[in-house]
Amino acid sequence: MSLVFHRNPDGTTTGRNEGSGLTVTHADAEEVKRRLYEDAGWEYTPPPPPVPPGFHRFSLVHEEFEAVRFADERYADLRARPPEGCVPVDRGCFALECERPGRTLLDAVAGTVAEIRRVHGLVMNSLGVEKPQEWPGDDRDGHPGATVAHLLLTATHRARLLGYGRRDLIRLVDATGVE
Repeated sequence: MSLVFHRNPDGTTTGRNEGSGLTVTHADAEEVKRRLYEDAGWEYTPPPPPVPPGFHRFSLVHEEFEAVRFADERYADLRARPPEGCVPVDRGCFALECERPGRTLLDAVAGTVAEIRRVHGLVMNSLGVEKPQEWPGDDRDGHPGATVAHLLLTATHRARLLGYGRRDLIRLVDATGVE
């Protein structure tokens, strides 16, 4: 069984349960998802309410220690004293679900990563974006923005592992023409 969703040119969303044949079109994409999940017998969890203005919701993941899990002692202090607005979660590795202030999503992520590094000595290295090659839209503070932050964190972590420094990374960014 599979569920297929399609955004229509008129702004509606159409979803189809390939197993049962149920097709739903509605202006609210979440309503389409809810109905299809119900038809499939799956549990539907509605999205969380929007964050207040000036705040951003994101996940931070730490995948640096090979074969290390959420309960590892190296995370004890961060589990006990996470940054304000962040909650530790087990994703098979250590992660934080955060709602933090920032002018943009990148500002909120950068401030949180800097605080964790300063207070706990860990550099969070991912936002847990599963398919960063997918590019749904142009929302700087939504999934596309989270994808950019994820790629930057992952790239800086891997560059450090290979012995590249800040100047190497800045030289590369400068070469791209980003202002």
